[in-house]
Amino acid sequence: MTTEPSGQHSDRATGSASGLSRSEARAAQNARDLEDHLSWLDSITGTALGVLAVASGIYTYLGVSSLLDDTGAFSVIAALAYSVAVSVGIFVFWSYMMRLVPTVRTAAARIGLVLSMALGSVAIIAMSSWLNAAALAGAAAVEQHLAVTVQDYQTALERADEITQSGQSLARDVARVRQTFVDLSEQEATGQLSGFAGQGAVFRLLRQKSDELAALETQITSQQPLVEAAFDEGNAILSRMRALTVEQGPVAQRSVLFSEEAVRLANVITQLRQLSVAPLVQRAARDLSDSVVTPELDGSDAATRQGQQATIDSVRRVLAQRADGLGAAASAVLSMTPPRDTTYTPVSAADAVILYAGNFVPSWAGAIAIDLLPAVLVLIVAITQAAIRAGREGAATEDTMTLAELRAAVAAIRDIDTSLERAGTFAAPPPDSQPPDVASLDDKRRAD
Repeated sequence: MTTEPSGQHSDRATGSASGLSRSEARAAQNARDLEDHLSWLDSITGTALGVLAVASGIYTYLGVSSLLDDTGAFSVIAALAYSVAVSVGIFVFWSYMMRLVPTVRTAAARIGLVLSMALGSVAIIAMSSWLNAAALAGAAAVEQHLAVTVQDYQTALERADEITQSGQSLARDVARVRQTFVDLSEQEATGQLSGFAGQGAVFRLLRQKSDELAALETQITSQQPLVEAAFDEGNAILSRMRALTVEQGPVAQRSVLFSEEAVRLANVITQLRQLSVAPLVQRAARDLSDSVVTPELDGSDAATRQGQQATIDSVRRVLAQRADGLGAAASAVLSMTPPRDTTYTPVSAADAVILYAGNFVPSWAGAIAIDLLPAVLVLIVAITQAAIRAGREGAATEDTMTLAELRAAVAAIRDIDTSLERAGTFAAPPPDSQPPDVASLDDKRRAD
C-alpha cells in the first residue's frame, strides 16, 4: 500500500471533484475570472480605440491646417483627408496589435510583433503626434520664438551700443593728447621748451597737431547725440516687439508686424555700428606721427636753428609715443567682439514646437500619449492572457469547464445522439420489415 505526502494528500482531499488540486482549482478559477473581465472589457475596447483615434484626428487636422498657406476649400479637404487617414490608420493598427500580440505564444512571434508595434508607434509619432503638439502648443511656441528673437535683438543692440560708447570714450584720450601739445606749445611760447621764446617753428608744429586733435575731438563729441538717439530708438522698437509677443490676437498677424519691427531694429543696430569712431581715431593716431609737416626753421642764427631742430625731433618722438598710445586704445575698441548678426526668421507652429520642444514637454507628452496609450492596453491584455494560460496549465479541458459550459456540452451531445439515431433509422430499416408494395402504393395515390 502506497502513501502520498501529507501536503499533496491535503490538496487532493480539498480539491475539486474533477481531480484538480486546491492550487490548480484556484488557478483555473482565477483564469475563468480573468476571461470574464476580458470579455466585458472587449465590448468597450473598440469604442475606446475609436474615440482616441478620432480625437487624434481632430488635433491632426488643426496641426495640418496651420501648415497650409491657402485657406480655401481645397486646403480644408486636404487637411480633412489627412486627418481621416490618420484616424483610420491609428484605429486599424492598434486593433491589430490588440488582437494579435496577446494571443501569440512563441518567442519569435512575440519579438516580431513587438518590433512591429515599435515601428508603428514611430510612424504614428511622425505622422500625427507632432501635429497634435502643434495644435496644442503651436501658438505658444511661436510666441516663444518671438520672445527669444527679442532677447537676441536686445543683446545685439546693447553690444553695438557698448562698442560705440567705448569708441566715444576715446574722446577723453584724444583730449589728453591734445592738451599735452597745447601745454608744450605754451611752454615753447615762453621759451621753456627750446630756450627761445616766441611762436616759431616748434610752436607752429605743436599747434598744428593740437588743432588736428581738437578737430577729431569735436567730431567725436558731435556724434554722441546721434549715438544716444539711435540707442533710444532701438529700445523703443524693442518695447513694441515685446508688446507684440504677449499681445492678444492671432499669432500669425502679430508675426507680420514683428517682422517689420525687426527690420527697423536691424537698421538701427547697423547705424550704431557705423557711428563707432574707433576706426577714425586709429587712422588719426597713425597720421599723428606719419604726416608731420615740419615748418621752416626761423631761428636768427645757426645755434637757434639747431636748438629748434633738436626740439622738433623731441616733439616728434613725443608724437610717436602719444600716437602709439592712442592707436592702442582705438585697437582695443576695434578688437571688441561685434554683436552677433540677428535675423528674424518666421516659423510655423509645427516647426516652433519642434524648435522649442524642451519648453513644451507637457504638450508633447499629451500629444504622444493620445496616440500611444493603446500600447499600454495591448501590454495589459497580453499580460492577462499570459496569466490565463498559466492558470490553465496542466488542467484538462473538462476540468476547466463551468457549469453553464457543461450543460451546453451535455445538450450538444444529446442533440448529436438524437441526430445519429434518426439518421440510422432512415438509412437502415429493421431486418424483419418488408418493403412496401409499389403497386398498392400507386393504387392508393390514384384513389386519393
